[in-house]
Amino acid sequence: MIKKFILTFIFVFGFANYSLSAGSSDNSSSKTKSNYEKAVTLIKSAKKYDKKGKTEKAEKRYKKALKLLLVSNKKNPNNPDTLNYLGFTSRKLGDFEKGENYYLEGLAIQPSHIGINEYLGELYVVTNRIDLAKERLGVLSNCNCKEYSQLKEIIAGTKKSKY
Repeated sequence: MIKKFILTFIFVFGFANYSLSAGSSDNSSSKTKSNYEKAVTLIKSAKKYDKKGKTEKAEKRYKKALKLLLVSNKKNPNNPDTLNYLGFTSRKLGDFEKGENYYLEGLAIQPSHIGINEYLGELYVVTNRIDLAKERLGVLSNCNCKEYSQLKEIIAGTKKSKY
């Protein structure tokens, strides 16, 4: 009788436990992109449209990305990657002051952030502050990265920055 009770208990408890654990693994949430990830996807798409000269389509995506990044930054503040893209989208939408502020906020957290240093350097070139752009280039000089080469070309005037 006790054996039967124990077996029944194990079966019921084990089955209930299995059902609960199966129900709690939410595969759909792990596949759902965060606001940051959605914004990065939009930015990549916008860059492609920019290269093709389709500025309206690019701008539309930059605006959507900016909104998602603002939400992401509110939920998870002080993330240099988010601040980098906030600066980037602001700059691409023509708000150089906000863009610069986001970049500087990000550098205060992570001074050697490659993306921020490159993009801030580009912003300085566009706003005719070449000495400051060269400072950003100096930070990137030992990174052995494409961002260094790209900023160097923009400063030299051999590569144009759309802003």
